[in-house]
Order: sequence, then C-alpha cells, then structure tokens
Amino acid sequence: MPRARSQQVSLSDTPFYHCISRCVRRAFLCGEDVVTGKSFEHRRGWIEARLLYLSQIFSIDICAYAVMSNHLHIVLHVDEKQAKNWSTHEVLRRWHSLHKGTLFTQQFARGEASILACMAYVDLNPIRAGIATTPEKSEFTSIKKRVGAAKEGIQPKTLYPFVGN
Repeated sequence: MPRARSQQVSLSDTPFYHCISRCVRRAFLCGEDVVTGKSFEHRRGWIEARLLYLSQIFSIDICAYAVMSNHLHIVLHVDEKQAKNWSTHEVLRRWHSLHKGTLFTQQFARGEASILACMAYVDLNPIRAGIATTPEKSEFTSIKKRVGAAKEGIQPKTLYPFVGN
C-alpha cells in the first residue's frame, strides 16, 4: 500500500534515498519485447538524459543510477540547504522550465496581480460548478460579502480589505 511522502522522507534523518520505479504487468521499459521482437533500447538514453537534466533543475543530486529493462534505480541526495535558499520566484522559474504551470503561477512569475486572479478563481467556483448564477447569489462566499458591503459603500470587516475602489 502506498505511503504518504511525509512518512517516507525525513531529511532530518537522512538526505539520501534509494528510489525504485518498476513497470507493471511484466512490461518492459527498455530492452527487446519478446512478444513483438521490437527493441526499446533507445529509451535507456532518453531516461538517463532526463534524470541528469532534472537533477540540474531541482535541488537533488544523483549519487548512482541504473536504467534496467523493466525498472529503474536511483540513489538521490536532497540538497535541502540549496532548496531553502530559493525564493518563490526561483522555484516557479525552475518549475516552469519543465511545465507550463497554471495561469496563476504564470502571472505571479511575471509579477502581475496574481492574488486577484486567484481570488476571482475562488469566488467564481460556485458559478463554474452550477451552484449559483451570479457572484452575489453565491452562498457562503467572500464575493457575496464583498458585493453586499460594496452596496453600502463599505468593506466587510471580516475580510482582508482592498485598497482603493
């Protein structure tokens, strides 16, 4: 049974980890498929190149690895000191070098008003879910409180205030 990462990784105990990834149902990641005779040996180079590339993006050093026909072994060292020195923008820059990210992480990385975009996403969730037809009819939302208060020319006292109009 899978265990939560927080139960598997304890950097206070050790920064070194032996990770294994296996193919299921007797499938082969690399090597020659005995049923079809097709060779997948070229994948070994892809996997090796990707491992080495990823180690340059994340604060993980590769101590040893072996790309086998149906599984992969990696001995890793987590460089916690390096990771803790990264700013939020550095983490996003590194993550975005691999993945497109979300609209919010892209806006944040560009220095735009991502908090407002995130708030809009949250406040409009009931509408996207079909629970409400308008923001002011969305029960149990901050936008309903803000709209009600705005009609009175005030800000809701229980929510973080906006500056300006």
